[in-house]
Amino acid sequence: MSLFVEFHLIQNFAPSNLNRDDTGAPKDALFGGHRRARVSSQCFKRAIRLHAADTASIPAEFQGVRTKKLKQLLEARLTDLGRENAGARIEEALAGAGLKLTEDGKTEYLLFLGQGEIEGFAQLIHKHWDLLGSAPATEGKKSKKEAKANVPAEVVKEAKTLLDGRKAVDVALFGRMLADMPGVNQDAACQVAHAISTHKVEREFDYFTAVDDKGDEDGPGAGMIGQVEFNSATFYRYAVVDAAKFVENLQNDKELALTGIGAFVQAMARAIPTGKQNTFAAHNPRSFVGVVLRHTSPFNLANAFEKPVWPKADKELTALSAEKLAEHDARVAGFYGDGRDDWAYLDMTNAWASAGGKGEAQVNLDALARWVQDKVRAELGA
Repeated sequence: MSLFVEFHLIQNFAPSNLNRDDTGAPKDALFGGHRRARVSSQCFKRAIRLHAADTASIPAEFQGVRTKKLKQLLEARLTDLGRENAGARIEEALAGAGLKLTEDGKTEYLLFLGQGEIEGFAQLIHKHWDLLGSAPATEGKKSKKEAKANVPAEVVKEAKTLLDGRKAVDVALFGRMLADMPGVNQDAACQVAHAISTHKVEREFDYFTAVDDKGDEDGPGAGMIGQVEFNSATFYRYAVVDAAKFVENLQNDKELALTGIGAFVQAMARAIPTGKQNTFAAHNPRSFVGVVLRHTSPFNLANAFEKPVWPKADKELTALSAEKLAEHDARVAGFYGDGRDDWAYLDMTNAWASAGGKGEAQVNLDALARWVQDKVRAELGA
């Protein structure tokens, strides 16, 4: 069974710099021959993950963490279990799973782990405390293969089974890849597009001065001068969740998948990147949130804005963008749809329905999240 849960959002941000490039300027891209504002998918995915963690919409044991500091996390957990000076044992247990630590005690690269996986390693070390830490000392650096060879066989056997995601919702959604450990990779159930502006944009510059409160009276007025680049744009945002793949990644736990989908609806509509927010405070809610269940293939509707939206004196850019989105969806569905598309939406622009947009209007975000969960539950037979 194929079931794709798509998210189509229109969101207008006040002057801001939510996602910077290597020069500190707002990210952008050429689309349809015009320069567009852009916020990367990685930026929004991080905001979504942190929102879910901060609001506890996902139980803590089913959350993930991205870090190089696995050793430090395990040391803290083992201290809670009454085990001190666990460093050598941790390194040995991780070597059994194929993970190597650098000289500063960090993993060689960022790991995306479920809290259950971290707890699993802590319990493994706690269980085999007396067996670990007895490997013979060797001079010089050891390869992963050499380090693993010195780990007790029963520890290796158990350690190899721990990196299975442990039903971490964000790992199941966004996937992970370890090039030298392909057996623990997880294909993402969710794909997130880079957000792009529905209209063309130009970068702007804020020239600023900072006054020295204790400066000399005859000195310069400014203790520092500089400039910050920013823009303001109405964005089209798109994401899609493969519901069947999500359930599979969560080891067929349908109820947890439904919880995760509900949390994802909330986070997609609420989470905002933190870049330069102390400077700009661009906490602007979405003007339009549409969710559609499709059964054949997902459709990114960004081509609705291949020709940029142009401002009109009597209509907001958000309303004009919602209209174009509705019109483009009707065309795409007419050519490629199978008649089973099921829409629901929140619309602050009042433009979606008037432009022929399909679906059920919801009264608030909680109602939209429940609608999505109920529809997916019926499709999955949960």
